[in-house]
Parts: sequence; C-alpha cells; structure tokens
Amino acid sequence: MQSVAPEGRPGPAGISTLRDPHGSAPAPIQRSDDDDDTATRSAAPHARFGWIGTGRMGTAMASRLVRAGHDVTVYNRTRSKTESLAALGALVVPSIGDLADRDVVFITVASSDDLLGVLDERAGLRSATRLPRVVVDCSTVSEEASAEARRVLGERNVAFLAAPVSGNPKVAAAGKLTMAVSGPRDAFEEVLPFLHVVAREATYVGDGDLSRLVKLCHNLLLGVVFQSLVEVTLLAEKGGVARRDFLSFLNDSVMGSMFTRYKTPALVNLDFKPMFTTRLLRKDFDLGLASARSLEVPMPVAGLVHELLQAAIGAGMGEEDFAALAKVLARGAGMVLESEEAQVSDGLNPLPTDAEPATGVGGTRAGEPPAGGDGAQTGSVATSPIGSLDHTSR
Repeated sequence: MQSVAPEGRPGPAGISTLRDPHGSAPAPIQRSDDDDDTATRSAAPHARFGWIGTGRMGTAMASRLVRAGHDVTVYNRTRSKTESLAALGALVVPSIGDLADRDVVFITVASSDDLLGVLDERAGLRSATRLPRVVVDCSTVSEEASAEARRVLGERNVAFLAAPVSGNPKVAAAGKLTMAVSGPRDAFEEVLPFLHVVAREATYVGDGDLSRLVKLCHNLLLGVVFQSLVEVTLLAEKGGVARRDFLSFLNDSVMGSMFTRYKTPALVNLDFKPMFTTRLLRKDFDLGLASARSLEVPMPVAGLVHELLQAAIGAGMGEEDFAALAKVLARGAGMVLESEEAQVSDGLNPLPTDAEPATGVGGTRAGEPPAGGDGAQTGSVATSPIGSLDHTSR
C-alpha cells in the first residue's frame, strides 16, 4: 500500500496534462492510443468532471470540486437532489449518457446493483458512443460487482478505479475524507490531484478490486468500534457519569479519535440525524462476513455486531442511522436516554462563538442535578439515531 501526499507529481512520458487543482504541478491525464468509440483526448487546460449520484455523500464530495472552480456536470435519478450543486454552478443533465464527454466521472451510489445499473449499455453510461477516460467509483459495493464494472468498462478502454471513502458528509465538507484506491496505477496517478480536492488522503492499495476488501474491513471495524463506544458510554452514564464528561475524557485520552470526537455531539445531545442507515451497515457486514467466510477468517465479534444490527432492523430501525444500536443497548440496560443539551465540539468545525451555557458538576447546567443523580437513568432517544459514516449516495 502507498499513501500519497496531496502534492502534484509529474506523469509518465507520453501522458498529457490537465490543470493542477492546487495551482502547482500539472495533473496528468492518460491519452488513448486506441481509435475506437472512446474519444481520444488532446491535452486540455481544464479537466471536465461528471458525477453520478448526488445523495448526501455525493453532494458533499462533488461540491468540493465545484467550489474549487472545476467544470462539473451531475446526474441523479431524483433531480431535486441536484439543486444545491446547481446553485453552486454545476450543470445538471437529464440522463447518464450526457456525461459521456467528461474526462473523469465519479460515482457515489448505494449498492452493487446501482453501480451496475448506472453503467448499463442500454440506459447507463455505456449507452453513449464515447465514454470518459477514467471512472472513479466511491461506493461501497461487492468485489464481484466491482470486478464486473471493471470488465465492462475495460471493453470500452475506460480505466476503472475503485475508490471507496471513509467519512460522512460532515467529514467530506470539512475536507477530511480518506480513500482507499485500487485499479490501474497510471489511472490513479492521472487523477490523484483531483482526488485530493475531494479527500484529504488517497491510499493506493493495489490493482484490481483490493480497495473493496479494505473498505469492508474498515466498515466491520466501524460497527464494532461504535458498538463498544456505546456500551462503555452507557455503562458510565448508568453509574452516574454524564455522557459529556465521559466522552470528553475519552476523546483526550489515547483512545480518542476523529471518529469518537465527531460522534460526541450526537451521543451527548441525541441529535440522531440519519447519515448512514442501519440497513446499509448491515449490507456492508453481509459483504464483509461473506469475504471472511471465503477467506476462512473467523470474526466472532463482528458476527455478534451483525446480529445486533439485525435486531435493530427487526425492531423497525432499518432506515434510521446505524446509531440506532444505542437504543437497542439502552433498552437492554433499562435506560431512557435524554439529551444533555450541551455545546460540545465534533472535532471537525469550531464551536459557535456564542457563550456556552453554564454547567455545573458533572457537565449539567447550573442549578440542575448531575445526570442520573436522583437514581433515574437519563435520556429519551430521539426519533432518528446518530449520524455516522456515509460512503454512498442515497
């Protein structure tokens, strides 16, 4: 694996260049030696981008390209989801085939079937007579679907990069996404400067679809870590420690991370806006555990979290954020969660400049008893759970 820094780098001999998005070294774009229905591009001063899938995550990512001044054309099945990008200056088109003249097309969709659908030769990207030079898929899909996408695009001499991301829309907006990328190394080098407009870091992990396995391993760990985070937070709260105080300590300890920090406001204040649903995380667990079975790797802890996700879905929480796990665990502990109504940092953006409400002992507001001080367990869970990592378009 190689993690590549954002600085531009010269491309191999014979590769034409596009404008570096950071205004430094030029970004290379591969020229085709084949005279077929894929247009051979001459050197261009500006890259032309297409984007398929403008749900929460796709919009947050594509907006970074638009705000950086790039030529971006977008398509989404539900046109209303493109309005915010159009307001920033992106061109909205009525069909996927209208993206065929783009140099690079990004895809952010929800499932394996969606990926293959947008590449369909009847109504998808392959329906056009000329295709983009490079397709970058940032969705979380199966290795089998990714391999099929690579095969059908390869038949049209289109380079395919599998580039799933780590982060949710808030992380994307803050420019702190990371990517695992696999596919042709020269194509990776060609688009790397533009990947760094969208993400903080892009790690090349090898050829083919290896990044899919990397992302599934990531999401298995995500689910396990969040399960453990909720367990210890509820244990501390039931013992009388305010969630705000416990998470403040945890975030400043060796166990703190970007993930625990940006989940803190949601856990403290129960702001459970759905970002990545329980059903979608179960899908990733399905795929990850299938890979584990195929490779004969035991994963007992991940298997247990998979069952807890299923329990949440069975209880009607499938379309809520996967942080609905907190409600499952709180019920099992006999707890009723309530918001602590506190200003806490998510580690991504500065707190509002307004003065923070005064707090007393245990992180409660002045004049209020400490959380759980009367022996009752605090908190009522909001109607939708914590926002979490989102890797796909909705």
